[in-house]
Amino acid sequence: MGDTLQATVRNGRLVMDEPTNLPEGTTFNLVVDSEDPFAKLTPEEREKLNAMIDEGREQIRNGEGIPAEEFLATL
Repeated sequence: MGDTLQATVRNGRLVMDEPTNLPEGTTFNLVVDSEDPFAKLTPEEREKLNAMIDEGREQIRNGEGIPAEEFLATL
């Protein structure tokens, strides 16, 4: 899965709001998603969400996750 990057249009240019680990000169395609449910998150909410996602990924790496089928069966 690719990185999710956030940028803001300022004076007709896209400006990254956060650092990225992409190599210098990397070219990528942008898709404008006006239906993005996360677009209205505050920086603090976005930071909390990203921390929770990182925590979940770490749990999976540590073998603490459960298969999706098992999780969905509990719903």
